[in-house]
Amino acid sequence: MKNWFNADRYRAIADNLSRIEPRFDARRFLRLCLDGLDERELMDRLRQTAVAFDAAAPGTFREKTVLLLRHAPATGHNFIGIWPCEFVARFGLDDPEFSLNALRELTCHGSAEFAVRPFLVNDLSGTLAVMRRWADDADEHVRRLASEGCRPRLPWGLRLQALVADPRPTLPILEKLCSDPSLYVRKSVANHLNDIAKDHPDVVLDIAEAWDRSDAYTAWIVRHGLRTLIKKGHPRALALFGAGEKARLDALNFTCSPRRIRLGDAITLSATFTGAGRKRQSLIVDYVIHYARPGERVSEKVFKWANLELAPGETASLTKRQTIRDFSTRKHHLGKHRVELQINGQRLAEDAFTISSH
Repeated sequence: MKNWFNADRYRAIADNLSRIEPRFDARRFLRLCLDGLDERELMDRLRQTAVAFDAAAPGTFREKTVLLLRHAPATGHNFIGIWPCEFVARFGLDDPEFSLNALRELTCHGSAEFAVRPFLVNDLSGTLAVMRRWADDADEHVRRLASEGCRPRLPWGLRLQALVADPRPTLPILEKLCSDPSLYVRKSVANHLNDIAKDHPDVVLDIAEAWDRSDAYTAWIVRHGLRTLIKKGHPRALALFGAGEKARLDALNFTCSPRRIRLGDAITLSATFTGAGRKRQSLIVDYVIHYARPGERVSEKVFKWANLELAPGETASLTKRQTIRDFSTRKHHLGKHRVELQINGQRLAEDAFTISSH
């Protein structure tokens, strides 16, 4: 991903800025971006682009920002378009009204979700007042920024400790967006709720119970916003989806195959069970992998499997295939890995697989 910012990219940026503003020092910009490039990771490259632009562009902060506003449409709406927002965050904190207006425009070409956060740290109430207005904007990118920018635990972003401690100041923004027609916006609202749920589950559950879940858009946000609580088997969260009672099942069988794999192979999970009792059941089915770690330690992760309705005497058969490979966020280790079947928050069966070197 860091190679999104490469020599060709920097030359394209310099060429476009030079066409817009002939006084732009393209040679200086390229020298500052390319010297030491190989040692910089993705976010460092993004930040260095902003620093290099500041050194190479003529004029005041406001004049440089106007140049970026003219340049931004050439980036497309992608990660590359974030660096102009980084410039505003880095150099515009002393001019918040102008800077926030600039971020509102720039977010349409590359999200300002990271850039708005220093302004929230400097002036939480004033910046949130602006973001509440953004929640009514006609552009979905701006409405998403209203939610995404003030998420308490935004990945890769500056953690907003004041909102981790007390998320209530952001709730009016989420209320405005709780039935937004844009999936792009709804995903952000759901992720925002999920952030809050990690520290204040009852706050999120109160919101979910109060919102009109007969609206399909709102119902989608609630389901995805409560995903962590559901995976943890939180009783109130499960009850919201009709799965608050312990599953009543007969003939439960759960297997993992093959039992021995190498890294990069796939496992297949199979579960069959029959409904017991006298009434239809709503079931939320997940599975839990207990990853082996060095020193005989274990870490677990809950994965979504299925939501289903099961009548008395009806049999459900589920199959799930998962490739066991390394990611930047998860490294696997040799050894035995337990797998559990979880239904309505209860761990009901287990099996295991072993990662070996041969």
